[in-house]
Amino acid sequence: MPKTTRIEDGLLAAVDLGSNSFHLAIARLDHGEVRMVQGLSEKVQLGAGLDENNRLTEMAQAKALACLSRFSQHLAGVEPERLRVVGTNTLRVAKNAATFLRKAEKILNRPIEVIAGREEARLIYMGVAHTQAGAGRRLITDIGGGSTEFIIGEGFEPLATESLHMGCVSYTVRFFADGLISPKALDRAITSARQEIVSIKQAYQQLGWELAIGSSGTIKAVRQMLQELGWASSEGRITLDGLLKLKAEILRYKHVREIQLPGLKEDRKAIIPAGFAIVMAIFEELEIAEMDYSDGALREGVLYDMLGRFGQEDVRDRSVQAMMSRYYVDVAQAQRVEKTLMALHAQVAESLHLDSVEHVDLLHRAALMHEIGLAIAHASFHKHGAYLLKYSDMPGFSRQTQESLSLLVGAHRRKIKPEHFSEALNVGGVSLVRLLLLLRLAVLLHHSRSRDELPDIVLHSEDGERFELGFPRNWLDRHPLTRVDLEEEAAQYTALGLQLVVG
Repeated sequence: MPKTTRIEDGLLAAVDLGSNSFHLAIARLDHGEVRMVQGLSEKVQLGAGLDENNRLTEMAQAKALACLSRFSQHLAGVEPERLRVVGTNTLRVAKNAATFLRKAEKILNRPIEVIAGREEARLIYMGVAHTQAGAGRRLITDIGGGSTEFIIGEGFEPLATESLHMGCVSYTVRFFADGLISPKALDRAITSARQEIVSIKQAYQQLGWELAIGSSGTIKAVRQMLQELGWASSEGRITLDGLLKLKAEILRYKHVREIQLPGLKEDRKAIIPAGFAIVMAIFEELEIAEMDYSDGALREGVLYDMLGRFGQEDVRDRSVQAMMSRYYVDVAQAQRVEKTLMALHAQVAESLHLDSVEHVDLLHRAALMHEIGLAIAHASFHKHGAYLLKYSDMPGFSRQTQESLSLLVGAHRRKIKPEHFSEALNVGGVSLVRLLLLLRLAVLLHHSRSRDELPDIVLHSEDGERFELGFPRNWLDRHPLTRVDLEEEAAQYTALGLQLVVG
C-alpha cells in the first residue's frame, strides 16, 4: 500500500506513559536524521495508583492528567500525525484504563496506544540500538515501574523479546510499602525477581550476548551511585562486586526517608530498594559480570519506529506479511478484496469521515488478513481469525489496533450480532462500524473467488445510515448469486437500523 505520510524535515514527538514516569521526547527530523530537541520527565508513579481491585484511583488519574496538560503545552508545534503516545504496564492491567485514556486523549488530541509487553521490548531495543554505538549481540534490560523488558538483538534487529511482571513501583508496593528497609524484605524482593527471570534464563543464555546494556531511570540511578562511590568499573559500568557493596550500603538505612547515597535523587529514594533488588536479581540469575548504560529507551524507540512508518520500513507491514504466510492466506483473493475495499472506501471516505491514515490502514490490513482463520478450520473461520488477531504478538501494533482488526475480521461475514455492533461502537465508535460495513461489502463482492475483474461499482452515502450501491445495467441479472448475497446483506443493514439500496 502506498505510504500516506511523506518524510519531511520538522518536529516529531513521543510520549511514554510509564508506570513510574511519564516521558516526553521532541525531536527534529533533519534530512532523515533524528535530532533530540527537548526531553521532559515527571515521576507520576501511575502504577502506585492502582487500588486492590486494579483500578486507577481518582487521585492517580488527576495527577497523571495534570502532567499531560503540562506536556501538551510543549506539543503545540508538533503536527498531530507526527506525535505518538504509548501506554505500558499499568494501562495494560488497569480495569478502568479506558476511562482514563478517554480523558488523556482529549488533552493530547491524539489516540493513546496501549502496547503489549513484547512490543514495548521491541521499541526499547530500537531506542537503544539507534542511540548506543556498538557491534555484536547485545542484551538490553529496561526496568520500568510495573514491568521489566529483556531483549537480545544484533544491529537494529531484536532476536528475542520478553516482558516480565516486575517493576520498581510494583515491587515497592509489594515489599516496601511501609518504607521500611530490612535484609529480609530486600532478599525477598531479590528472590521474587529471580523467580521471574528463571523463566527466560535458559533460552536467553543459549542465544547468548556479548554486551549487557541497561536503560531506564533505575539502572541509571544505580550506575550513578556506584560511580559516585567509586564502585563502578574503570569504564563506569555496573559490576556485580559493586552491587554487593551497594546492597550493604542500602541496608545501613532502616527507612527510605533516611537514605543518603551520592548520586541518588530525592524523588527516587522511595523506589530504590525495589529497583536495586531487580538489578541484583538480573545480575545473579543471568550471571552478568558488568552492564553498560544507554540513555536511549522506549520514547526514542517510538520516534524511530514512527520514522520507519513514514518511509518504507513499517514493521506493521512485516507483521501482516508474516501472519499471511504463517496461516497460508490466499494472497490473490486477499488482494482482490483489498482493491475493491479501497475503491469503495475512496467514494465515501470524505462524507463518512473515514479519511484518516488510521482508517485507511485498518481497512488495508483487515482485507489482507480476513481469511487467516481458514488455516484452523473452514467452519466459523472468521471467529478463528478474530482470535488470532486479538491475541497474537504482532510487532508494531497496539492492543487497541489489534482489537479493532479482530472485530472487523470477526464480523466480516455471516450475521452481525448485536454484541458485535455494540463492541465495535465501544472500541472504535461509529467509524469502526462503518469500516466493518465496507469490509463486508468488499468480501461479499468476491464471494465467488473469481479472477474476473469487477465492473465499476458506485457506492454513495451522505449520512452513514443509507447506503446506495450501484452496478452497470444488467450486471446483477448476469450474476444472480451476487444479487442474493446483497439482498441478504441488506437485511443485516435493516437489523441495525440502516439501509442498503442496491441497483
